[in-house]
Amino acid sequence: MRHHEEIVEYFKTRGVSAIFLFRRNLLRRMISILANSYDRDVKPLNGTHKSHVHSPREAEILAKYKSLINTTLLIPSLKQVEDTTAKALEYFKSVRHIILYYEDVVKNRTKLLDVQDFLKVPRRELKSRQVKIHKGSLLNYVENWDEVQKSLKGTHYESLLSGDY
Repeated sequence: MRHHEEIVEYFKTRGVSAIFLFRRNLLRRMISILANSYDRDVKPLNGTHKSHVHSPREAEILAKYKSLINTTLLIPSLKQVEDTTAKALEYFKSVRHIILYYEDVVKNRTKLLDVQDFLKVPRRELKSRQVKIHKGSLLNYVENWDEVQKSLKGTHYESLLSGDY
């Protein structure tokens, strides 16, 4: 983001296309980032850091961690992610790009066909061995869930409290 003019120029001269992958639920994004940081520091899976897992057992081990969210910084942090996203889209609007949302890719497998069409590659059935770590309600993954709910209640971020993805 600091050198976006140079990056845009580079992309244009080299014919680079961009794929923006965002999360609709910024609270889930925050929980994933906090859990990933915890895993990087503690390494509960045999001393190795794994941000993605390939077995339900590994996912279960990582899902046991409950993030502690700083509710004082929660709304400013969510706003900052929204602002950064908007800036990125503005900065790179002149570059050939596609916007994807993680939730859409997970729920709608045809989104991967859209990506293949965008990349102008032959369509193939794509598969992933990755296993989702944080399934279901967020209250299972946040240590101070009541405080988080109180912080977001009545704000335009309140809708982030629900939804599986």
